[in-house]
Amino acid sequence: MKFEKQNSAGYLVNYTARLFAAGLQERIIPLGITIGQFPILLELWVKDGVTQRELLEKLALEQATLANTLNRMERDGLIVRKKHPSDARSQQIWLTAAGQAPRDSAYQAANAQNEQSLAPLSKEEREQFKGLMRKIISAANKG
Repeated sequence: MKFEKQNSAGYLVNYTARLFAAGLQERIIPLGITIGQFPILLELWVKDGVTQRELLEKLALEQATLANTLNRMERDGLIVRKKHPSDARSQQIWLTAAGQAPRDSAYQAANAQNEQSLAPLSKEEREQFKGLMRKIISAANKG
């Protein structure tokens, strides 16, 4: 059986994601954020004080990956962990002022990267592209 990567949706999606991530990484490093921290910060900027379990469910990361990233974020002063008031086994993850500070600049960086990456597409193609990705993600989350 022949495999042609240029006709493989999985290969193309993965390669595209790496290009987006590399561009975003360049834009957010000056803000003191790494690409691994970015999805966590996106969640915490929307809702602070969540548990690690809640982040795992939202981000679909491996437990060890999330734990290591949170440890580095705590070390770097971006988050603090506090005991959950009603569940002694859980901790809530809260942003510090240093974790809150880059939010607007990070959003601008992400928007700029999206704009640059999607520049070859018309407005209609961009909406179609995003819609098709949402459809695939939705189907995968149901299965």
